[in-house]
Amino acid sequence: MTVYLLEDETNILNHILSLISDIPYLQLAGYSDSVAKAREEIPLLKPELILADIQLKDGNSFELFKNTDVAAHIIFITAYNQYAIDALNIGAFAYLLKPVDTALFTETIHRCYIKAEEYKFGQQQLALTAAYYAGKAPLQRLALKSMSYTQIVNVEDILYCHSDKGYTTFYLKNEKPVMVCKVIKEYEALLPKDVFLRCHQSYLVNTHHIKKYFKAGYIEMLNGAEIPISERKKSYVQEFIERIF
Repeated sequence: MTVYLLEDETNILNHILSLISDIPYLQLAGYSDSVAKAREEIPLLKPELILADIQLKDGNSFELFKNTDVAAHIIFITAYNQYAIDALNIGAFAYLLKPVDTALFTETIHRCYIKAEEYKFGQQQLALTAAYYAGKAPLQRLALKSMSYTQIVNVEDILYCHSDKGYTTFYLKNEKPVMVCKVIKEYEALLPKDVFLRCHQSYLVNTHHIKKYFKAGYIEMLNGAEIPISERKKSYVQEFIERIF
């Protein structure tokens, strides 16, 4: 698998180049420390995988990929910046945090190598990510990456989420459910807190789709689904619902 690296911090660049050289099935196609150089080289080199820092000295890689013909799989690299991480999660992009951990790097690359479809680049995903990262758009749409496809959904069409054994299933208005391999806590952090209610360890509901609240300890949704309320959240849920309705 040919790989292109885009990174402008010299120590991190050298570290990742060393990691790439240690993986026998990777072949370095090229590397750059600037958006300008990468914009010229990527279409010519046609790498199968791109490892890209988000913020570079002459721009950000979201803008690069928006204006460059990209057929590669992409893994973003970012410093621990919650805003950047939220943007990547909205677009369902894979990422590595700086400083890049050797074991995690190897594991992520191997997963990409054997499950390349999960790392497939999509312009719709990028548009969501780039707009949020630039501060130009509140969260209105979300990319949900299942085992075999990525679905872009309107946040307002999410009825509720159910978590089970590390997976989260999204139940949608007029659509089939979508299961993603992320925990519900990650989506609780992304979705609007004045609309989405965590009523149970395993459930996150869109309050715009609540039909009835039962003091016995459950919520009935407009689609007829009955969502349990955990004992310790009963008071919080009742206050939340009374406040918004």
